[in-house]
Order: sequence, then structure tokens, then C-alpha cells
Amino acid sequence: MGPTEIKIGGLGGQGVILGGIIIGKAAALFDDKHSCLTQAFGPEARGSACSAQVVVDAEPILYPYVHNPHLMVAMSQDAFAKFSPELRKDGTLIIEEDLVKPTGLPSTVKVYAVPATRIAEELGKKMVLNIVMVGFFTAITGLVSERAAREAVKDSVPPATIDLNMKAFERGFAYGKQLLAGPRN
Repeated sequence: MGPTEIKIGGLGGQGVILGGIIIGKAAALFDDKHSCLTQAFGPEARGSACSAQVVVDAEPILYPYVHNPHLMVAMSQDAFAKFSPELRKDGTLIIEEDLVKPTGLPSTVKVYAVPATRIAEELGKKMVLNIVMVGFFTAITGLVSERAAREAVKDSVPPATIDLNMKAFERGFAYGKQLLAGPRN
């Protein structure tokens, strides 16, 4: 199939880079695939645009940069505006539905939305919105297995926050699975 290019965009402080690390780690360490991560952020740490670019493949990765992502996660309107022109015409866009209002996309782009910030706030910590997004991404894309993503979350967050982060992952994953299943009659 070839490499899958992913771009995650948001603002500093939203956990964009950690989200990319977890997806890459899930693929490489727990799903027996290859992955590579590059990251970009503005000179200010919090509140400035940042992105994580991840390439995942069954074969060794020969080129680590993302130019036309198959999958894009937008966690802020600024990130959507800046990065969405790069998304492939047949790509998949995952958005934080309260923070991103997508416009101007080709009709061939699949868009999936999750209220990750609201879910994180319900769990008591807005800062886990990135883990909600990782759970949702895992359910929607199937690029990494649920087991691998869970292990990568546990391996990537501080020990004292594992329970909270696993709840955030679960909620995002369940939201994605429910969305894919469609409305219940």
C-alpha cells in the first residue's frame, strides 16, 4: 500500500506533538510497523501554531517528510486554515468539532468530528483533549490497532496520569466507533 502520511495541527499547549509521538510509537513499537515523526512549532511555546508529521508504513521509511497527508487532524481553526490545503483530495480530516469549522474542502474529503475538548473537560482535565483525539483517530482510521494505541498512551504519559489518559483514550475511541456505526434506530 505504501506509506501513510499524517499531519496533526493545533496550538502549542494542546498536546499536538505528544499525539504524534503516540501514533508513531503505536505503529513502530506495538504494531510491528515503521514510523517516523517530524515536528514544527513557532518560537512561542503555548498558543502558537504547531504540527506533528507522522509517516507509517509496513516497510522501512525512505522519506520522512509529509507533503500531502492522507490523514489530517486539526485541533484549531488556525491549524485547519494553514494545513488543510495540503490534504489529499481523497484524504480524511479529523477535527475538534467545537474549535474547527471546515470550509472550502473538496467533496471527496471525508470529515469526522469529535467534541474532544468537551469530553476532556467532562473528565476533569482539558489537557487530555489530545488523548481523546488519539482514541478517536484510532477508531476512525484503523491505521494502528486499538491495543497498540493503548500501550503507546501508557508508555508516553506520566505514571500518575495513566488512569486519566486511558479514560480519555477510551472516550475518544468509543465516540469514533459509535460514529462509524451510524445512528441507532
